Amino acid sequence: MADDDTPKDETSKGKSFRDRDERVTEPVADGYTKKPTGEPEGEPVDSDEPAVEEEPVGAEDVELIDAQGTDDAEFSDDDLELLAEAERDLVAEYRERAARAEAELKNFRTRVERDRAANREIVIAEVIRSLLPAIDDLDRADAHGDLVEGSPLAIVAQKIRAAFDKYGLTQVGEKGERFDPKLHEALVRIPSADVTVDTVADVIEPGYLLGERLIRAAKVAVSSPE
Repeated sequence: MADDDTPKDETSKGKSFRDRDERVTEPVADGYTKKPTGEPEGEPVDSDEPAVEEEPVGAEDVELIDAQGTDDAEFSDDDLELLAEAERDLVAEYRERAARAEAELKNFRTRVERDRAANREIVIAEVIRSLLPAIDDLDRADAHGDLVEGSPLAIVAQKIRAAFDKYGLTQVGEKGERFDPKLHEALVRIPSADVTVDTVADVIEPGYLLGERLIRAAKVAVSSPE
């Protein structure tokens, strides 16, 4: 057979080179990769997107098993004893704190009630002390016979004394009783052979007690032994 000297078609030759080039993708860091067969033409592969690593099958199950194994770890007898002792100490500490707080609250209430009662007595004492001159005038009027029974002035005096008695006001200083410097104020001293101790000879102005609080000392004349 004679050699075929017919020149080959340049178009078909160029096409074969293009087909070979199309089977080679864009260059990457470690060389060239080959296009997968059957990929549609005209949609180049974007080699710049990072590759997605797929997690191995069952990875979540492995992590769950590890977590359960940590939670289900058993403690030794020494560890359990230490935990029990720490729990007992904590309970005892909180009980002690609760008892201390309760005692402090009780003491606080007691102090408040005591201070409230003391302040009340102070206020009442100041009011009564301011009215003592009026009481003295009524006593002098009664001693001179000016308070006739049934008169308006006698009725007023009776109401005032009843109101003071309601608050526990008592009179101190009586003739013949032993002199007490805590309750009496000696204005005059008279030597006398009839007494062996200091004795109240006369009451010049009576004193008053509000409960155990001295509102005013009694002004008296004292007979002293010779």
